[in-house]
Parts: sequence; structure tokens; C-alpha cells
Amino acid sequence: MKVNTLGEICRPKQWKSLAARDFTSDGYPVYGANGIIGSYSSFNHEFPTIAIGCRGACGFVHVTKAKSYITSNAMALDSLSENECDLNYLAGYLRSRGFSDVITGSSQPQITRGNLEKIQIPLPPLDDQKRIAHLLGKVEGLIARRKHHLHQLDDLLKSVFLEMFGDPVRNEKGWDKPELRHFGKISTGNTPPRKDPSNYSSRHIEWIKTDNISADSVFISQAAEYLSETGATKARTVTKGALMVACIAGSVESIGRAALTDRTVAFNQQINAIQPKKDVNPLFLYVLFKISKAYIQSHASKGMKKILTKGDFEKITMIKPPVELQNQFAAIIKKVDAFKSRYQQSLTNLESLYGALSQKAFKGELDLSRVVLPAEGPEIAEEEKTDVEEKQPMEPLFELSAPETLAVLQTAEGRKSLLGEWLNAWLEQLGDAPLSAQKFMDAARQQLWELAEDDTPDWGVAEYDELKAWVFEALEQRRLTQGYDDANNRVQITAVKG
Repeated sequence: MKVNTLGEICRPKQWKSLAARDFTSDGYPVYGANGIIGSYSSFNHEFPTIAIGCRGACGFVHVTKAKSYITSNAMALDSLSENECDLNYLAGYLRSRGFSDVITGSSQPQITRGNLEKIQIPLPPLDDQKRIAHLLGKVEGLIARRKHHLHQLDDLLKSVFLEMFGDPVRNEKGWDKPELRHFGKISTGNTPPRKDPSNYSSRHIEWIKTDNISADSVFISQAAEYLSETGATKARTVTKGALMVACIAGSVESIGRAALTDRTVAFNQQINAIQPKKDVNPLFLYVLFKISKAYIQSHASKGMKKILTKGDFEKITMIKPPVELQNQFAAIIKKVDAFKSRYQQSLTNLESLYGALSQKAFKGELDLSRVVLPAEGPEIAEEEKTDVEEKQPMEPLFELSAPETLAVLQTAEGRKSLLGEWLNAWLEQLGDAPLSAQKFMDAARQQLWELAEDDTPDWGVAEYDELKAWVFEALEQRRLTQGYDDANNRVQITAVKG
């Protein structure tokens, strides 16, 4: 495979910076080290260009929109030799390889033009570059969609919370608003003495730190460090259902980050924990903290190191609706979190797939014979792709109930009956949305995997034929209706109401 340096196929350049007063409320997008930072009245790049963050936020790679302004905080890869290198292929390769070997400076990281120009770029035939970019772009699109759906689920929970309880800070619904010490027992973690190795000599109990509290997860992650039985006697512990809150951090953004325990654990002094009383539902408390994070942060110390002491933490007042209402909300959380877990697993799988594909593709080890060469035409810049993704509705949160006995999965007749039940349930939950046979079968297969685990029966052509027969029968009986989607130029099928 041909290999060229970056300096041989393009001309990296830092353009003039813009002062804050130069920005306008509308106009052409302006790119800094990590994407769009505002608008300006003119542009310095007419066509999409690769911009690499080269000051501070180093190494971020963006393909700009057409007619954009790239500032000096990003290196513009100008004059790309398009007969040698495809723009999107190059962007994908640079993201994959990273820039750790060309970043210099400790207090102010930077990437110089000289170091950037030395980077070696593998260059397969141009058509293969386009195939690679097209293939990876498809996976990137799926990853972006899954991330967007996860954000939508968070937004859904927030909207349900606000609908049921109102704004927790303004408390327009007039709920009781006691201090946190009335929600449960509050304790601050500690560190058993390091000078005694016996405190850490065995894996008796997990020792949780703030990095085990993720902003995107309801429950704490697995600890990297454990305490021994001896260490556990000197530690502070909580049981299942406690809320762990980060209360010491270098920046205020990390204060108030919270997650629940689903097991007994010990924890360090950077965490305050609440072991809820019987009149406090842990899941309700978790979402209450998540929505009230800015309010909680306002109680932290104002110094360089942000601290929320146990004394100050206990005095924070928060709404406390009746536990019956909390429990109703918790039931919704459980249902949404089940879907969120599936989406998160799907995202993890897609990211692993992207990593494996990109590694093989850029080493020339990927069979591209079945990858269709994309049609020629203007490419959509990545920010525009994000805009498109945000307009895509999230797949409806369908539930397919488990059969009374898994024995029905082992016979064709049993699977046929179950398929009919699931399809009826799917249509009831579908509402006005069009029926997608592929999405239904994917959901059915996913449910089978979860029910039967390693014993998942074959589910394929016969079941698709059964589904088609059922759809034609339902159309004849006018339980389904066929229409035309003009926007997407395709036939669509929807359920008849009533």
C-alpha cells in the first residue's frame, strides 16, 4: 500500500484568530479547537475542510461545513490532493490513529505544523478509500443515533419527573421540603491506613471512589480496589439502595454527581452517602439529585478545591413528596432504564465494531469487495449529520411480554403462536407510527435472546413468511391500512384505530 506524509498530500495552515467582539449572532460557522464556537460575517473556507484542534484541546478532528471560518486554534488541512486522498477517509484515519506522538507542551498542549506534516498516511486506491469512509460513516451514524436515543431517554425521565413533581428547586407544587438529614442516614467515607498493607490484602469488599460514579449510569461501577476483612472493619460501608454523591472534586462540575449502590460497598472520603429511610424511594432520590445538580453545586465551597462537607450536605433542603408517588415514578424509571441498558449495550457493540473495522481497514486487511462505492455528490459535514440525527424520532419503547413457559419456543407451532401475540402487542403500542417488519423481528429476536440465553432457537425465514402472511391477512380484514410516504418515496403500513 502506498504511504505518503500528510505534508505531501495537503498544506496544514493556521488562519487568523477572531476577537470575541468580531463574532456575530448569525452568519458563517466558526471552528475552534473542538468544533463550532460561533458565527462570523465571512468565511475562509468555501468547501468542507478537515480542522484539527492544535491548541489546548488538541487532536479533535472535524470536517467543517461548506463556507466556514477556521481559527488559529485549529489546523486547517488546506489544498488536499483529492486525486490521491479522499477527505472523509483522511478524517477517519486521523481520528483512528490519534495525535499523542505529535502533541508537545505540558502546560499548554499544542500541535505544530511541522510535527503534523510528518504523519504518515496509508493510501489505498482512491475508490477503496471512499468505500472505507462510506462503511465507517455508516457505523458512525448508528453510533450517533444510539447516543441521541440515550439522551432522549434521559429527557423523557426528566419530563416525567417535572410533570409529576414540578421544578424541585422552585417547588411550585408545594411539597414538604426538609433537610437531607431527614431523607436517611448520611455518612462520609474514609480511607483505611495505607501504611498497614493488611487493610488491602484481599478482595473482601469493594472500595468505591468518585470515578465509580458515572453521570450516565444509575448504579455505581465495579471498584478497581478492594479492602480486606481487616480493612472493612476500619471503613465506612453502605448497603444496597444507598445514594453515593461526589462531594470533593477539583472542579464544581463534578460535585453532586450521584449513583445508587446495588450491593454492599465501602467508599472513600470524597463521597457522602445517603442510606434512605422507608419513606424515600432510592430511584426517586437518584433522579431528584440528577435534576437538582446545579442547586447542589451551589452549596459547595468557593475555593480552588470544591468541597461539600457532610455538615453542609445534611442541611440542603429538597422536595419530599409522598412515598406512594415516589414509588409510581420509580416504576417508570425501571422500565426506561431497561431500554436504556439495551441501547447502551448496542452502543458498546457498535463502538467495538467501529474500532475493529477501522483497524483492519487502515491496515489494508478489510475485504472491500462487497462494499458498494458511494454515489458521487456533496458530502454532509458531521455537524449537519448530527442535526439530521436529532430530527430522527427515537424508536418507540415497545414491550414484548415473556410467555408463561419457555417450552413454546422449542416448536414451530409454539413460536408461531407467540409471534402472533407479540405482533398484536406491538401494533397496540405502535399508535400512528408505521409498521416496520424489520424492527419488529429485531425486537422479537432480542427478546428471544434474553429469554432463552444460550438456548435461543432458530428464528428466521419461516417466521418472516408467517409475518408476511399475517400482514396480508390483516390488510384484507382492514385491521391494517396501506398508504404512501411521499417524503421517503415508499409504501407504509399503519394500524387501523378502533
